[in-house]
Amino acid sequence: MTSRERVYGETALLTPANLMTFLRLGLAPVLMYFLVFHRTSWWTVVLGAVAAASDYLDGIVARRYGTTTSGAYLDPLADKIIVLGGLYALIFTHPHHLTFVIVPAVIITLREVWMSVHRSRAAKVGISIPAVKIAKWKTFVQDWAIAFCVLPYFHEHLVYAQVTLWLAVVMTVYTGWRYYVDGKKLLANAR
Repeated sequence: MTSRERVYGETALLTPANLMTFLRLGLAPVLMYFLVFHRTSWWTVVLGAVAAASDYLDGIVARRYGTTTSGAYLDPLADKIIVLGGLYALIFTHPHHLTFVIVPAVIITLREVWMSVHRSRAAKVGISIPAVKIAKWKTFVQDWAIAFCVLPYFHEHLVYAQVTLWLAVVMTVYTGWRYYVDGKKLLANAR
């Protein structure tokens, strides 16, 4: 079988890629629990690594067996839940120690809300705005920023977390701008 063959139809829900996304959605509340109650622990790091790895792997599997409309919706949803849930869990548990997380979390949240509105407006007229390649890297950097906040040996060296988090913010804003520009072009061409 070549990587170009489509095994699952566009409307399929129970695909290997979607099952990995469901795993990530199931891991999200467990990860939030560990972030709140066991912030600096290797278990928190392992759960976050499993969630991040499944995000990477489900993309490979989806491209190999065929992407689906449900996967195009569920995968970014799982990313948002894990990243935003992780950031707000860190803020909730250590509001004074991790004040540097607050502004990036708000910026990332506003971008996600803005993109959800933009994409839903495009979807109402039958236009799907494709993901930009850097978006997966953005999620990867966001995951690493959270990881640096909870790595046991980096507990006193949060500069790595700050730098990585602000890199994630820059990538988040850039990809949001790209989605907006690409969406406007698609909407203009559709008229």
